[in-house]
Amino acid sequence: MSTPEHLRYTREHEWAAVADSGAVRVGITHHAQEALGDIVFVSLPEVGASVEAGQTLGEVESTKSVSDLYAPVTGTVSARNETLDAQPELVNTDPYGQGWMVEIQVEDAAVLESLMDAAAYQGMLDAH
Repeated sequence: MSTPEHLRYTREHEWAAVADSGAVRVGITHHAQEALGDIVFVSLPEVGASVEAGQTLGEVESTKSVSDLYAPVTGTVSARNETLDAQPELVNTDPYGQGWMVEIQVEDAAVLESLMDAAAYQGMLDAH
């Protein structure tokens, strides 16, 4: 699967993009969900929770392991994908669409510029 060009990426395999709401929408990459295997549970912060870039904001549990989710930006959770409570497998089947996890309200969406672009993320994957 390709690495979508319009997204920004973290070293921990999260993606981020400005959502229609103006908040930063966050999920995990195709590479991350593939490495995890079948996702059976997603633990996300409540709306209104403060998150800090680089800090844990939740967990993804698969049939293989439990992995932390990291916030790519600092801000306040403004939405969470409630659909994942009943259908965590959406993270596997559509990681860049229906499998998104949270939206984070930030003061300035320009903070996304500090994250890797698609070429840099793909380069990191290729180096491993």
